[in-house]
Amino acid sequence: MAKSKGKKNEIKDDEQDTEDIGDAEDTEESGLPEVPEDSESDRIYVLPIIGQIEGHTNLPPQAKTTKYEHVIPQLVSLERSKTVEGLLIILNTIGGDVEAGLAISEMISSLSKPTVSLVIGGSHSIGVPLATAADYSFISPSATMILHPIRMNGLIIGVSQTFEYFNKMQQRIIEFITRTSNIDEKTIRRLMVETDELLNDMGTILIGKQAVNYGLIDEVGGIREALDKLEQMIEKKP
Repeated sequence: MAKSKGKKNEIKDDEQDTEDIGDAEDTEESGLPEVPEDSESDRIYVLPIIGQIEGHTNLPPQAKTTKYEHVIPQLVSLERSKTVEGLLIILNTIGGDVEAGLAISEMISSLSKPTVSLVIGGSHSIGVPLATAADYSFISPSATMILHPIRMNGLIIGVSQTFEYFNKMQQRIIEFITRTSNIDEKTIRRLMVETDELLNDMGTILIGKQAVNYGLIDEVGGIREALDKLEQMIEKKP
């Protein structure tokens, strides 16, 4: 009988190990931790947005990416979670798919739970609305943000229609940024068309405090300040 119980325990341990390996593989595949279901210690969920934002087209396997098909279900789970009380978004992205980035930004902005973003390294192009989408935003002193017009790549067919599409897309991005930050549309447009900062391109690089001075980001800070702010927001929420 003792041997039988021992075998059962071994089987249970093997099953548990298999489950743990499965969870690890899921995290490795998506780059995102699972949303906690019943752990009181997991009140704050950390969402990393790094590398390029991948949309409807797969990027090369060697590229570091954040896939919108992974992020969007996570945000839905966060909104429904009875355990998670706040979201911390860590950003270090060079931009990427505009539609996917704007979709993620709108979802972050519409969450009912307190959200704080922290730009480390950089948050360029479509990374700008991803940073401003949170209720409160931080940027580390050495981090950068780049504002520039939408770029067109590849063969262009139907020039007038193409430019009209990009103009509307540009307006959508500008309206989102002005809605979720303290910068005005005139200033954004001026920064986007500067020609003396980016080599062979238009746009402006904002480093740390500059992004705060323009009203794009709320405060200069790091992980400690971001977590403290999120805790305060959680405590104030009814």
